Amino acid sequence: MMTPSTPEARPRIDFDSLPDCHHMCLIYDNEAERRELVTQYLAAGLRRGDYVRYFADTTPAEDVHAWLAETGCQTRDTEAFGVVAARDAYCPSGRFEPPDVLANMAARYTRVKQAGYSGSRVTGEMSWALRGLPGSERLLEYEIGINAIDEPFPHGGMCQYDARQWDGATLFRVLQVHPFMIAHGQVVRNPFYLRPEEYLGAGRPG
Repeated sequence: MMTPSTPEARPRIDFDSLPDCHHMCLIYDNEAERRELVTQYLAAGLRRGDYVRYFADTTPAEDVHAWLAETGCQTRDTEAFGVVAARDAYCPSGRFEPPDVLANMAARYTRVKQAGYSGSRVTGEMSWALRGLPGSERLLEYEIGINAIDEPFPHGGMCQYDARQWDGATLFRVLQVHPFMIAHGQVVRNPFYLRPEEYLGAGRPG
């Protein structure tokens, strides 16, 4: 989990050296630190030629574009980057259906590959699942499903969880379904991670 930072100790992570395929969580309690890490993550994807998307629940699109502009990334009027409302990304039909969202992800990888991008990279504000949208109680089923995707085309995702909004028990389950996490200023293989068959075999809720 992230710890509060000071302006003098802004986090710097080598997001350029992530595994081609990764699924990680950012559990945070400091907005300035979240902004810095998310901006670095997005900018690294754009530098490598990825198709990059930000799924926003509360952050205005203008803010995200401004963050990236500070890094020198031009994101306006480009197909490579876009900010999408989280509820549209996760619940396009008005209801959260994990199998459908996962199928859309697989289709996106095929489309992006055909378009000539180096990979696909997204990050989403997971607070959308606290809005009472139908099916949102199936969030962990979706997170587990991501880990079962067998696709060699480079694809990555960083799920943002605000520790001030989620209870401790849920956050621990979130940790268990993400192979990578950000801790102490670096991306690490998550020691709490359980493979889908392990997680479900232990009788944990999906």
